[in-house]
Amino acid sequence: MAGDDDYSTISTFQTIGSYAALGDSFTEGVGDPGPGDIFVGWADRLAVLLADRREEHDFRYANLAVRGRLLDQIVAEQVPRAKELAPDLVSFCAGGNDIIRPGSDPDDVAERFEAAVADLTGAVGQVMITTGFDTRGVPVLRHLRGKVATYSAHVRAIADRYDCPVLDLWSLKSVQDRRAWDEDRLHLSPEGHTRVALRAAQVLGLEVPADPDQPWPPLRPRGSAEVTRDNIQWARDYLVPWIGRRLRGESSGDHVEPKRPDLLPL
Repeated sequence: MAGDDDYSTISTFQTIGSYAALGDSFTEGVGDPGPGDIFVGWADRLAVLLADRREEHDFRYANLAVRGRLLDQIVAEQVPRAKELAPDLVSFCAGGNDIIRPGSDPDDVAERFEAAVADLTGAVGQVMITTGFDTRGVPVLRHLRGKVATYSAHVRAIADRYDCPVLDLWSLKSVQDRRAWDEDRLHLSPEGHTRVALRAAQVLGLEVPADPDQPWPPLRPRGSAEVTRDNIQWARDYLVPWIGRRLRGESSGDHVEPKRPDLLPL
């Protein structure tokens, strides 16, 4: 796989005047609340970093991501719109919700993901794709670590074949700290989203104002009783409703529209 410096010579940030973000809750920004009940998230934060390197009002940004979307839904709903907008940069993060479903096959998901990447790379300036997180520290997803690793290996191979920069979340050690995650333990916290945005900017060749892998301050020790109490509270507030939605065939993204469907100036 080519390194970050190689990608910065292919398409530096000075050539990126427009950006469209595709994906699910991760790219929509769930866990990073902003004004007006709209989430911010890493993609919005990356867009600001890109816009700051250009003249005022000379950068346009769209975010088509919707929470809960599966890969095929993203391909059907968001990829055609991204091709229509034809921005200089697209971030394409998809397949995570497929991988966490029981019985899913990461090889099959990767094959469909590659078809979408091939479609996108022929229509937009550059496509940045994203690996999965290392889930060893995420209670509800820990047992899926092998599937996520397999899918991430496919993503890196796809990046090699299509000359895509890779936002490698598996190697971002700072997001393995529990403070990088929201209370639901499934979505990033504002600080987690910030660190991902900084890493994405690095991948694109930008100088960033802070190190995304900067160590966190020491945590105070927690007793086993406190940990157990927190786990019970988390299961009641988040895990049970999450399981219930899946049993009913519901999605958190039902009736949700993209927050920024057009390329608009920042």
